[in-house]
Amino acid sequence: MSQPINPEMELSPQQAKQLMSEGKLLLIDCRTPAEFELVHVAGAQLLPLDQVESRHDEVEPAAGQTVAVMCHHGVRSLKAAYALRALGHGKVMSVAGGIDLWSLQVDKSVGRYERSTGVPRFVG
Repeated sequence: MSQPINPEMELSPQQAKQLMSEGKLLLIDCRTPAEFELVHVAGAQLLPLDQVESRHDEVEPAAGQTVAVMCHHGVRSLKAAYALRALGHGKVMSVAGGIDLWSLQVDKSVGRYERSTGVPRFVG
């Protein structure tokens, strides 16, 4: 998947990277602390999905910034984006394909991993 399935809710990794490079994107990472520690995009703010409701007030974009949420493959980030919108954060987007697609299409130095055992570990 290189393009967002739902352009009203998702940005492609390339779109997110472009906005970040222009200072127009606040990137929220909604994965677990263990996943974040293993690998993350520089500048991302960790806000695990299970803490979005209790910590949503920590999402403070600068004027003119879009808020985008990233996870591993794009499922949790969609949930987080919908939750943040419901909590009053306006137009929050999800990064389609998550950090995995980011690694494949935007920045190969960002490692890929799997969580099949519940513990994230690098692959390939």
